[in-house]
Amino acid sequence: MTAQSNAAYSLAELNQETKFGGIGSIKQREIRKIDLGNFEARRQEIADQLWEASTQIGFFQLINHGIPQAQVDEAFDMTARFFDLPNEEKAKMPLGRGTNAGWEYKSQVRPSTGTADNKESYQITVPRMAKLWPDSDALPGFKAAMLAFERANWAVGMKVLSCFALKLGFKPDFFTEAHDPQSTEYQSTLRLLHYLPMTNAKPEDFTGWRAGAHTDYDCLTLLHQRTGQGGLQLCPGKESTDLEWTDVEPAPGVITCNIGDMLRRWSDDQLLSTLHRVRMPAADEYQGPRYSLPFFCQANRDFMIQGPGKVYEPISAHDYLQQRIAANFAG
Repeated sequence: MTAQSNAAYSLAELNQETKFGGIGSIKQREIRKIDLGNFEARRQEIADQLWEASTQIGFFQLINHGIPQAQVDEAFDMTARFFDLPNEEKAKMPLGRGTNAGWEYKSQVRPSTGTADNKESYQITVPRMAKLWPDSDALPGFKAAMLAFERANWAVGMKVLSCFALKLGFKPDFFTEAHDPQSTEYQSTLRLLHYLPMTNAKPEDFTGWRAGAHTDYDCLTLLHQRTGQGGLQLCPGKESTDLEWTDVEPAPGVITCNIGDMLRRWSDDQLLSTLHRVRMPAADEYQGPRYSLPFFCQANRDFMIQGPGKVYEPISAHDYLQQRIAANFAG
């Protein structure tokens, strides 16, 4: 382990994450598919299914979620066009310290590994995007497409979170109010990810990970993957030191979701925030660029996080998120 991964953090979640840098082994597990169709009439049934999946494994997949595949495809096409811009052009939109807005290149260092992830990313946090959108002449239609996609994911996320509000005994719109996009305190983020291709790869380059093992620090993550560009792995039971990883393959029409540490804390640890990573491709697998689109439901900065049983002291969503960002982008 590196000096980075041995560092002491003020949050227990981060100290735990430093222990998960090993390769581990592979284990097959079922990832529950949950149908959101006819949502209003089936809310209690869906809430029960979400709760079961999230207390047992912390991951699930959504179908009939309401985001058209054409809109997902458009977002991926725009993402590839963005990352095809010259680095000096993208550098005009830098990721600001503690903002979750802008572009970075290989600067995310996971506490689990102490090394930079093999990727670049562009964060869209709507209230913080002044001077961070690409030039419209270079990428016509990009801003409109991404704002529409951001809001479509927010709407799906709020449906799912309303089910958790129901199970936790909060009022139905509790989490919708906590993620109010009309507030200047809004901090949910759409992230565009480009994992670098395996160009002129040596045998040793196929070991390890494109993104090191971690838990997410939001309430809920909605992830869009492209078919044929796999690599995502999950590992429940992170209290164990013998980690067993399960591949989560991409499929059209499916949103892969996981609980984040913010909601785990809000649920008094009833919901599982599950360890995951992106592995390197095998030598006989697709080795080109990998794109993925996660949307992070992160409560507004001024909202206080405390579960119904008050297991943890209250903390603002701003303070919680800043501690997690600082640990991942320490440079």
